Amino acid sequence: MKSGVLADHQIRAMIAEGGIAASSPILNDQVQPASLDLRLGDTAYRVRASFLAGKDRTVTDRLDELTMHRITLTGGAVLEKGCVYVVPLMERLSLPQGMTAAASAKSSTGRLDLMTRVITDHGVEFDRVPEGYDGPLYAEICPQSFSVVAQPGQLLNQIIFRQGQTFLSDAELAAVHAETPVVNGEPVISEGLGFSVDLKPRTGDLVGYRAKRHTGVVDLANLNHYDPAEYWEEVRTTEGRIILDPGAFYILVSREAICIPPDYAAEMAPYLAMVGEFRVHYAGFFDPGFGWDGAGGAGSRGVLEVRCHEAPFVLEHGQIVGRLVYEHMSERPTALYGRDIKSNYQGQGLKLSKHFRSPAS
Repeated sequence: MKSGVLADHQIRAMIAEGGIAASSPILNDQVQPASLDLRLGDTAYRVRASFLAGKDRTVTDRLDELTMHRITLTGGAVLEKGCVYVVPLMERLSLPQGMTAAASAKSSTGRLDLMTRVITDHGVEFDRVPEGYDGPLYAEICPQSFSVVAQPGQLLNQIIFRQGQTFLSDAELAAVHAETPVVNGEPVISEGLGFSVDLKPRTGDLVGYRAKRHTGVVDLANLNHYDPAEYWEEVRTTEGRIILDPGAFYILVSREAICIPPDYAAEMAPYLAMVGEFRVHYAGFFDPGFGWDGAGGAGSRGVLEVRCHEAPFVLEHGQIVGRLVYEHMSERPTALYGRDIKSNYQGQGLKLSKHFRSPAS
């Protein structure tokens, strides 16, 4: 197999061969152009604290030590803000040598400030599965801004599979941009493609949203349902800058429109910590075709999920806040994001998760 991120048809081959198995048959629409959506099982364990299993232990071992109580998700159950839960996933892996996997929250999960990470038996990192891993997968879930109602089978995490070396060097990325622009304007390439925040919209003064501190629950099954005004405060500025409040969660948008050509995938990564004490993302994978088709050739802007840490921080228009690390695909997918599959965020601008109705203009 050629080095790179596995494409949809290669993931389906893994399913057919037993490298990916599940307690319930894997559904066709779980397979994305370069990733697989993972489903919640029917039980959640409320635990005292976040944890990694450690190289000599299993997740079950740690649950025996740390579980406070067990919750059945069948029919829907509330996962409370500020609490930590571990949910066994329906899928399990049996990876060959030379292949690793990496997980991330799905876009809508990140936009809800629903911190969710995949952990494994003998794991020493969140969201990373080592080569040769043979075992179950678990989601650690910690709602940060809103309590949520979750049910079995819901899709909060996604996983990609990497065969060998996948990442592009800066020189390779520059060559790709020269042939097929990956961003509008001049690229900032340094260990990936840098992107900045847009605080000077073309029209109006709305630049983002800040999560309210005291809200109702969000039922993850309800799409296009909730009034944004009940959960979010609008962030407006005419000055091209805002002050981030410590502990607050923001939805902002990148200034750049980004394209992921069909033979590549990308992962959003944090920028250097020296630029400010804030985190700029929770959801990280960009499928082949993002911004490529269905966006008028102009690309799609990246939504930024921002949390400020210890001190208030002034964020300026055009400030670089993150980077996209591009990866080779092992093969071109049979379906592309935005053209061949349903894509909620193709051609997006500033946009909340799909659970909220479009804000009144």
